Amino acid sequence: MTAPLLLKGFEVEMFTGRSDGAIVGCADDVARALPGFMVEPDRRNLEYATAPAADYHQQLRQLLEPRRTLRAWLQRRDLTLVPGSCLSLGDSRRFERSDPANPYHSLIERAYGTRVATASVHLNFGIADPERLMAACRLMRCEGALLLALSACSPFLDGRVTGAHSQRWRQFPVTPPWIPLFLGHNHYIRWMEEQLQLGAMHNVRHLWCSVRPNGRRRPYEIDRVEVRICDLLDDPLDLLAVASFCELRLLQLLADPGRQDPLWASTMDVDALAALADSNDQAASRQSLAARLHHWRDGHGLTAAQWLRQSLQDVQGLAESLGLEGWLRPLHSILRHGNRSMRWLRAHGEGESIRAIVGREAVALECREHELHQRLGDGCPVTASFAPTTSLAAP
Repeated sequence: MTAPLLLKGFEVEMFTGRSDGAIVGCADDVARALPGFMVEPDRRNLEYATAPAADYHQQLRQLLEPRRTLRAWLQRRDLTLVPGSCLSLGDSRRFERSDPANPYHSLIERAYGTRVATASVHLNFGIADPERLMAACRLMRCEGALLLALSACSPFLDGRVTGAHSQRWRQFPVTPPWIPLFLGHNHYIRWMEEQLQLGAMHNVRHLWCSVRPNGRRRPYEIDRVEVRICDLLDDPLDLLAVASFCELRLLQLLADPGRQDPLWASTMDVDALAALADSNDQAASRQSLAARLHHWRDGHGLTAAQWLRQSLQDVQGLAESLGLEGWLRPLHSILRHGNRSMRWLRAHGEGESIRAIVGREAVALECREHELHQRLGDGCPVTASFAPTTSLAAP
């Protein structure tokens, strides 16, 4: 290996419901019954997190084990985990509180309603030096649209086609509405203090954006970059593929900031870069891999798929030296066959109902997890080159 891998961890949000895809909320009951699970403001989705670890096999085990425990609890109630990042079959007209006594949840319900009743995954990468961490945030923000394009899985809401590949990001209430590209740690501290003083944010957690610094006492003590733009990557190997791509880009940045930090390597100023990143995010939310984006280096146009293919070529050598090339392979499949939203929309266009699509995918996900558990239990090495026998890409 030419460089140590970064510590990383994931926060995974998922919907619970019936095998036909109907959402049924039970997060508060799960959190009381099972250690390690947390509630979101709306009880129809819940969250669990993996502990920091650099090794991808270790992260795979941490992603799978809580779901096995959760599924056993859900099965006793004729429930399952439901794929997708929005309330595909509804009902977005009502908010189902997980903790009616929580004042922060009350604020969220009043301000945003069910716009926040979504499921996603947050990717965290440990970087101890604050200035290098801020550079990582700049790069991930400027390339966040690529991650959304890979992960998009929310084309449906309330039983209808929305017209977006990531309805979740289309409705996501970025807060505050304008967030600069931070020049450094001190800039970030000053800006956060100002937003809290103005009331634009209610607490330090209320910075809702595609990428943010995180740590034990933010904004003053920060030690990880939190990538928040992705739709739910429910297949653990797809998640680890996106994570390995992010990590490779971050390692390239840390090795050569002059070439990889948008602050220094772009022809645009920081305000133009922030606007470009936000515009790219919205374009990716509409058309994902087919979206026309603008590169942060000089603003030239290309599709998300084209940008990703170029970037995968650029990280290939580093991936091979670090033993990560196998973990990247699902990304090539996504580029060939489309992300989850694109495949679901194709199936719907061929006549399959939204309920049938979501129900089929719920069954396929459970089978996929069983396959991975079985392979780990047999002592077989599991890498992202392991092909499932039950394809989440069907039909």
